[in-house]
Amino acid sequence: MITITLIISFVCFYLAFYAPKNKKKGLHLFDYGMLEPYRDTLSAWSAEAESLPHTDVKIKSFDGLTLCGKFYEYAPDATVELLMHGYRGTAERDLCGAVQRCFALGHSALIVDQRACGNSEGRVITFGVKEYRDCLSWVEFLSPRRILLGGISMGASTVLIAAGKPLPENVVGVLADCGYSSAREIICTVIRGMHLPPRLAYPFVRLGARLFGGFDPDSESPLKSLETCTLPVVFLHGEADDFVPCDMSRRMYEACPSKKKFISFPKAGHGMSYLVDGDRYLQELKDFWA
Repeated sequence: MITITLIISFVCFYLAFYAPKNKKKGLHLFDYGMLEPYRDTLSAWSAEAESLPHTDVKIKSFDGLTLCGKFYEYAPDATVELLMHGYRGTAERDLCGAVQRCFALGHSALIVDQRACGNSEGRVITFGVKEYRDCLSWVEFLSPRRILLGGISMGASTVLIAAGKPLPENVVGVLADCGYSSAREIICTVIRGMHLPPRLAYPFVRLGARLFGGFDPDSESPLKSLETCTLPVVFLHGEADDFVPCDMSRRMYEACPSKKKFISFPKAGHGMSYLVDGDRYLQELKDFWA
């Protein structure tokens, strides 16, 4: 019985959290699907971002991993958006339009590859549990510049966890695009989509994370962390998101005690709000940060 439990837990860990290095770069990591109509736009964004002057930067994580990013400077005194990508993504893929959006707002941008993704080291994705500490390390790297924390999907959840922790005064706000409310809830949502019972399957997932990944997915959550958040937070989410339900952002918005705004995009799927209505996306951000 113990052997069977360990085997099932390892399989769950491998499927959910382990990240073998993918040699593919950039947009080749896309399974376009709903993004197919935007293929040309994404390609243009990626090419433009790569051609813009930028600096490759590296830091060491709290547990010794080398983490990599690209810094795009709009102006020496501009606010910097520290941006984190989604689950099994890369900065080059998930944030290929973010640099241009930042420049349109008069912001510089630091787009980073999260641990176990892109050019950064590591083999275990922890759904924000360790990534939020990486976010704090990037904040230290950028200080004393004014910083906005931003992210998409798992990146949004990562910065929302960080937002509830002690932060220096130069961190002035948070942008969270289609984040999930907790690792447990998004994993259980995926399990339901596989027509499996979450109450039976999730304990194996959690045990696999603890035994083979060295972390507890229940130890941190954006929803809980937001209870102590004092920063302004803008939540953005597509109403047609069939991966991370839009209701998760609504619940986090309701739980957030600080200045906040919730913006939904009726026809946008997961991570597609800026693609579907970029003009409104930009204007809503301008209005909020103003």
